[in-house]
Amino acid sequence: MSLRPICHIQYGGSADVSPQRKNMPTRCLLVNTYVRRSAFIDGGSKLFPRCTLLNNIYLNNGGVDLFAMIAVAMSVTCPGLYCGRIMFNGSVERDCGVCPRGERANLQKVCERCTEFPELYDWLYLGFMAILPLVLHWFFIEWYSGKKSSSALMQHITALLECSVSAMVTLLVTEPIGMLSINSCRVQMLSDWYTMLYNPSPDYINTLHCTQEAVYPLYTIVLIYYAFCLVLMMLLRPLLVKKIACGLGKSDRFKSIYAALYFFPILTVLQAVGGGLLYYAFPYIILVLSLVTLAVYMSATEIQSFKNLAAKKKRLVVLFSHWLLHAYGIISISRLDKLEQDLPLLALVPGPAMFYIATAKFTEPSRILSEGSNGH
Repeated sequence: MSLRPICHIQYGGSADVSPQRKNMPTRCLLVNTYVRRSAFIDGGSKLFPRCTLLNNIYLNNGGVDLFAMIAVAMSVTCPGLYCGRIMFNGSVERDCGVCPRGERANLQKVCERCTEFPELYDWLYLGFMAILPLVLHWFFIEWYSGKKSSSALMQHITALLECSVSAMVTLLVTEPIGMLSINSCRVQMLSDWYTMLYNPSPDYINTLHCTQEAVYPLYTIVLIYYAFCLVLMMLLRPLLVKKIACGLGKSDRFKSIYAALYFFPILTVLQAVGGGLLYYAFPYIILVLSLVTLAVYMSATEIQSFKNLAAKKKRLVVLFSHWLLHAYGIISISRLDKLEQDLPLLALVPGPAMFYIATAKFTEPSRILSEGSNGH
């Protein structure tokens, strides 16, 4: 009985394993490669498991020791989706574990530095999370400022300044430090946001903890931004409100700040728990919420014609703000992959407002009640 080598496969390649091939080296090197074997085991075609290094595996009587191959593969490959080996001084450590912050395990299960530039969709997501506190600031400032107060405009400008400065500082302190840009790891699937749920247990007893920020820095950069927003608000807004909000009572002038102390923790928990869901759903959330809030505003202010709409500048500002949100949602959904097909969709932005004004007179409650009383 003679033993013959099975194969000789270069890095990254694939080959048919054939028992007839002779005079080949006795070492097979397989890196992230599936090896197709044919011509044996009932003439079928199967795939060997992914492995890193197979040494001196021989064919014996036309068969192959699959269990030996699987055992070797399991011994050299890190378990789980996000476990990897750390590069240290040009060499790879033997033990598998969590990758450092700013790194992610590649296909070879080696921790690799995140150096890619974010895609347009990633920037749109970060913009959405940055807009949320600003919109909430403006809403509560308008809600608590009162009709006779002249401080609302200054508070709106201050809130915009706070969020803008916070966004710039957040970008400056994120890798690469000192630049208004970021390096990131691309989002590949929803589980990238929840790596804590994918810690493997190779022996079903001990857990190998590989929790990390696989979507670096899309997860933590939002939390850092919220922290800067809160700090700047506490430094600037109380002094401004105390000086210019003279038309309000002492208990009312700080209510917009108190509201922010409530919604910032809510936004933080929302990002920490539902960041991955928001990443995929935010374009549709923008469209739905902007449509609903525009309809509620136009109904509350009794806008039923273009004349009523143009009667006050404030109404036009609210209308154009909602149109910007509509456009933002459409761009986020389309991602502008094909400009010639996606840009015409922006013509739909004024549609909801025009439809509301055109049909408002048919849904007037007094008209419906009067027609009901007349028997129509």
